[in-house]
Amino acid sequence: MPRPKLLIGALAGCIVIGGLIAAALVLRPGGTAQKSGVQIGGPFALTNGAGKPVTDRDFRGRFMLVYFGYTHCPDACPTTLSDIGAALDKLPKEARARVVPVFITVDPARDTPGIIGDYAQAFGPEFVGLTGSDAAVAAAEKEYHVYAAKHPLAHGDYGMDHSSILYVMGPDGGFLGVISDGAKPGEIAERLLSFGV
Repeated sequence: MPRPKLLIGALAGCIVIGGLIAAALVLRPGGTAQKSGVQIGGPFALTNGAGKPVTDRDFRGRFMLVYFGYTHCPDACPTTLSDIGAALDKLPKEARARVVPVFITVDPARDTPGIIGDYAQAFGPEFVGLTGSDAAVAAAEKEYHVYAAKHPLAHGDYGMDHSSILYVMGPDGGFLGVISDGAKPGEIAERLLSFGV
């Protein structure tokens, strides 16, 4: 009876992974998040829209609002990036200057430096688009516990399934919390202020 054993193994694996992610994103009173045994975020070495190397350390002293997606994304990515831009408009000038939205591709094969850079900048001058080799992007995804998987479309094309979460990183590079998918600009702005932006 190999099938039931495979099914039980797969279900157990899903439960363990789901538990780890849930443990990592436990909410504290006041809407902030804490790490609970799972490290969220960490070092990355990617390439910006100008083709220059960028690491997580280049953003020290500012809050990073990190989002993973891709430029061929039909809905979630442009909507989320538009909402981030609108949220920044709601922040006081001093707070806005302390936030840098970082858009990291999950599709490095198509999102070259020029493409990701132009795409990110279309949502605001402070937006930074990052790409890199398959290995470099996979390493960043691993640091942030991001799910990303290619799925085939008609005519040989493909799309990318990916998690859709905003990660808030502090000026020291440490993980502060998440803002869930679907948060409106006002909610995003309020959450950023609650994190001390």
